[in-house]
Amino acid sequence: MVVKIRLARFGRRNSPFYNIVVAHARTPRNSRPLEVIGTYDPFPKPDPYDDSGRLHKDINLDTIRAKYWIGVGAQPTDTAWRLLSMVGLLEPKYRNTEPRTPPALPREVVGNSAPRDAK
Repeated sequence: MVVKIRLARFGRRNSPFYNIVVAHARTPRNSRPLEVIGTYDPFPKPDPYDDSGRLHKDINLDTIRAKYWIGVGAQPTDTAWRLLSMVGLLEPKYRNTEPRTPPALPREVVGNSAPRDAK
């Protein structure tokens, strides 16, 4: 069976809290996982050890167990991959950073760009 590292949502409405879990791929999101390897709180909070006042999102992770599960072939979801790359366990998946250029307009639109007479 395929094993995934993914997030299981807990918390109240409009106040999510996530467990980082290892579970079989076909089980429901909040069913009993094989193992809970960490937590993720997506709401920014001030750091009690930093006086700069910067906010951070709390990620608690058992790195030894996460390395074990990745080593035996557990596949992280995209969100779990992003969190694991923040901790430093995986290489980040970067988006295409090249600037996008808008597509060229058809000649009919470019040639008829003069304002029309209103009646």
